[in-house]
Amino acid sequence: MNERDPSESPVVNDPDAVHLIVLTGMSGGGKTVALRALEDLEFYCVDNLPSTLLPQLVDATMRSSIKRRRIAVGVDVRNRSEDFRHMPLVLSELAGKGVQVHLVFIDCNDAVLIKRYSETRRRHPLAQRGVSLADAIVEERRLLRPLMAIAEKVIDSSDLNVHQLRRLIATGYAQTTEGLTLMFQSFAFKRGLPLDSDFVFDARCLPNPHWDPKLRPLSGKDGPIRDFLEARPVVGEYLTDTARWLDAWLPRFEQDDRSYVTISVGCTGGRHRSVYLVEQLAAHFRASREGVLTFHRELE
Repeated sequence: MNERDPSESPVVNDPDAVHLIVLTGMSGGGKTVALRALEDLEFYCVDNLPSTLLPQLVDATMRSSIKRRRIAVGVDVRNRSEDFRHMPLVLSELAGKGVQVHLVFIDCNDAVLIKRYSETRRRHPLAQRGVSLADAIVEERRLLRPLMAIAEKVIDSSDLNVHQLRRLIATGYAQTTEGLTLMFQSFAFKRGLPLDSDFVFDARCLPNPHWDPKLRPLSGKDGPIRDFLEARPVVGEYLTDTARWLDAWLPRFEQDDRSYVTISVGCTGGRHRSVYLVEQLAAHFRASREGVLTFHRELE
């Protein structure tokens, strides 16, 4: 099999075509993260859909009046084994109808998969009584081999953390959206700067809800935290100035043919101020453009 470079982007030229991304791969490899990234890019996402229902889903989308039609479907060993045998034929028939089909396989080495299952204490879908985790992974590879063989893109997530995988998926398929794709992510300075940042904003100068014991367990997505921060005029000034600066300068990056920009906002713990600001900035830009993603490193 000729494995493609994971950094290669698919050719997505026709804005009016139906784009179907089928995500498959090893359980624990990161399919849920990838599906979430595509959902942020405004794909209609369905997890664990039987292959026999794919044509019906695509037909319904093609009949819709929505101009930009994007679908992402997760397929894994929870599906029936015959689904894997039928999938190549189903995808070929859809491509014959003009659907832009992309099969993405997310792989991961066995040692990392075993470590991830050990850390999360989740049970592998094939690990029934008397079947060890290692044997379940071997069986899963056997079942998924036909899909890996025809995958357009194989991503090895062994050395990727959650936000690196999310960015890789979003970057690869940002071409299905118009204009620049924006990733807004929150983080904690005490855990280090996100290395993938294009811009970093420091919110540690703002009032900190952490010092209120009732607010400490919450996050910047929760109403009481929003109320706390919105009651402080300095927070509104910070948000307004940041949005104004980005409004002025992001178009320069679009003119430079950039397709993806990451804006990171940090505070001390990465749970309150930075999360709130990321959500507000994302809402501001979603009002005028597609392809706006959010990621909260410390909450994930």
